Amino acid sequence: MIRFDGVTKQFPDGTTAVDDLSLTAPTGKITVLVGPSGCGKTTSLRMVNRMIEPTRGGISLDGQDTGRMDAAELRRGIGYVIQHAGLFPHRTVLDNIGTVPRLLGWDKKKVKDRSRELLEVVGLDPKLGNRYPTQLSGGQQQRVGVARALAADPPVMLMDEPFSAVDPIVRDQLQDEFLRLQDELGKTIVFVTHDIDEAIKLGDQVAVLRVGGTLAQVAEPQYLLAHPADDFVADFVGKDRGYRALQFEHAPRLTLHSEPSVVVGETPSSRASWLLVVDDDRTPLGWVEPARVGDRPVASEDLHRGGTVARASGSLRGALDAALSSPARRGVLVDNDGVLVGTVRAHEVLTAIEETERPERDEDDPVHGGAMDVSGERG
Repeated sequence: MIRFDGVTKQFPDGTTAVDDLSLTAPTGKITVLVGPSGCGKTTSLRMVNRMIEPTRGGISLDGQDTGRMDAAELRRGIGYVIQHAGLFPHRTVLDNIGTVPRLLGWDKKKVKDRSRELLEVVGLDPKLGNRYPTQLSGGQQQRVGVARALAADPPVMLMDEPFSAVDPIVRDQLQDEFLRLQDELGKTIVFVTHDIDEAIKLGDQVAVLRVGGTLAQVAEPQYLLAHPADDFVADFVGKDRGYRALQFEHAPRLTLHSEPSVVVGETPSSRASWLLVVDDDRTPLGWVEPARVGDRPVASEDLHRGGTVARASGSLRGALDAALSSPARRGVLVDNDGVLVGTVRAHEVLTAIEETERPERDEDDPVHGGAMDVSGERG
């Protein structure tokens, strides 16, 4: 557990970056610090490992005052991930991952074995171990940065906008991989971002900071969306917070429709406006317009890649987004292995949303009924 007790940071020029911050980051959970530029997110994060020293107040780690600990020893026990990964360009991937274990005095074989193991843990090909950072893509570099932070198996990780420097598709993949790792490892994580969608997706709790470093609200994502503390939080979370909240509502059993499909290399037999294209394993690849293809086989360049794909067991937000983003206005739903199970229309998802939100009537109050259960899990 990380605890901030009345922490303030004032710089020599008189600027107050963090003002009387009291906050607890629970053990084994992800606490996300979010807010506009100048709200003290990164300053707060860097005070945990004493890269910045607080002016007043204290920070404790599992009950120990970090101000009384040796700074170098403290940092070696905390994983730290930043933008652009911060890798050493003159060291190989394996050597980068093994940085902290080497500082801790591990023998060379143990360091090498641990580094190879972590390459696979973060979803990288072991063959990349002997390459240098400049030979990797941005997403691969960020994965190496996460692996390096995990190398000595620290109980605490600090992450400062680690995914902000990559494109949206890679960013979404990294977020999913990060959540998978956290489910397995259960680290105590403080994560900084300026992106409220990222905060809502990743955080077990979200702390919204104002400019000047004061805490506006801290809450679980679903509660934050439903009950912003004031106009500042409501504006920062966004006008579409009701839509965002749908990611915490698991889709009920939706009415799925059998979708005519075609495989790349086959000639469309349907003359529908849009036809779904799948591979040999029934994994959706995109949409095609048969009228444009005519009587020739479908080629990969014919595919319309627009439209998201949602899991049938996922959230109402995912199902609705799939329907709204599809050029055919039919949302593509797959099982947990990515295999097509059917399609759904937006109005059917909206009906499911209305039914989910409709309170059950109390026998003693047939007019107003009982309270609505809005509990849910991370989507």
